[in-house]
Amino acid sequence: MRTALPRRLAIAALTIVLVVTATFAALHVMPGDPVRLLLGPAADPATVTAARHALGLDRPLPVQYLEWLARFASGRWGTSIAQQRPVAAVLGDALGPTLLLVGASLLLTYLGGVLVGAWQAARRASRADAAVTAATTVLYALPSYVVALALVAVFAYGAALWRWPAPLRLPAFGAAGLGADLLGPAARLADRVRHLVLPVATLALVGIAGTARYVRGAMVDALRQPFVRAARARGLSESRVLLRHVLRTALVPVVTLFGLQLPALFSGVVFVESIFAWPGMGRVTVQAVLARDYPVVMASTAVFAVLVVAGNLLADAVAALADPRRERPA
Repeated sequence: MRTALPRRLAIAALTIVLVVTATFAALHVMPGDPVRLLLGPAADPATVTAARHALGLDRPLPVQYLEWLARFASGRWGTSIAQQRPVAAVLGDALGPTLLLVGASLLLTYLGGVLVGAWQAARRASRADAAVTAATTVLYALPSYVVALALVAVFAYGAALWRWPAPLRLPAFGAAGLGADLLGPAARLADRVRHLVLPVATLALVGIAGTARYVRGAMVDALRQPFVRAARARGLSESRVLLRHVLRTALVPVVTLFGLQLPALFSGVVFVESIFAWPGMGRVTVQAVLARDYPVVMASTAVFAVLVVAGNLLADAVAALADPRRERPA
């Protein structure tokens, strides 16, 4: 791992550069002028030309890209065209809600996925296993925005229509209710959790379905290995064999799966935050794309790329440490 670290870091840096380069190219291919959107259709040509010059948008595209890359690398992320605020402040306000959403969904994804997958492996080839496999396959195939709309229809609009108890009527939009700042600490926390339930459930349900299928497959493969037969021959109970030998071996590829799930998770966050009006980076990015706010889109893409690459590196390191076959010093 240590010898491969410089190469991995170089590949990570190259990946981030390629992602932001592709984003820059896509932004300037898209129709729409940020200056026209900012000033409105009534602006005269001289004002538009002056604004484009002030924002540096009249320079050649390669020059704009290299200047942005140099500024971003030095920590100067520029100013939002649409909001006229520092890009770092715009993304700083949105990063916390996104990390809260992603962190909570990841925790539930792996807890639920490992439990469901282990339960299926212990009851492999049974009717219950077949039913859960069918359910997780359908759920995993559904796009996150379909799951989000279904949850809103049931637990927001449906719950009110059917007069469900108040705890089951979940808010569908925003991160806090009206007047939440006037509530006490406990009530404010409860309000935030209620607003968090549906977005987290959307991401976690899809993640649990995929993780459970992966855990089940890894555990079924591990059950066929010779060390399992040896453990049973030593008189160990079936539960101990499953927990201490099979599940631990199966968790190594599951940790690697963490790195593979991050890109899908962050892309799902963009849709989920837009649907639930969650004030995170996904929603900010969508709004910036619609406004052709180039500095915000470029910076948010770079931050997403850094988070995904860092997650992959962390997953590789944890998988290497968790592997029971890894040699340890005497």
